[in-house]
Amino acid sequence: MSQFSLSTRTLPPTHVIDLAGFLDAHTAPQLEGAFKGLIDEGVYRIIVNFRDLSYISSAGLGVFMAFIEEVRTHNGDIKLVGMSPKIYNVFDLLGFPMLYEIYDDEEQAHRKFTEAVG
Repeated sequence: MSQFSLSTRTLPPTHVIDLAGFLDAHTAPQLEGAFKGLIDEGVYRIIVNFRDLSYISSAGLGVFMAFIEEVRTHNGDIKLVGMSPKIYNVFDLLGFPMLYEIYDDEEQAHRKFTEAVG
């Protein structure tokens, strides 16, 4: 089984989830827990950094669909950053760029959230 890790950190006015390794059916519950924990704390401005993610399955993709509506209901968003071309292609094939803002780097996404707050 492949390794997966995630960590969360605060980058006001956002929270960042950093992903690493393989996000699949076995590891998706960890990401679900991270999203649920942030939402339970009233955090609705979330950046997900894919910089160190090497693989994502349909189960991993499903996690993003499970939480976007609730986040947006609270005037928040989930912005995706740092995808390798391989990971981006998976998102692109399923039409995610029409649903999510995807940025090359974390600073761009953070600036969008900061502009929205300011």
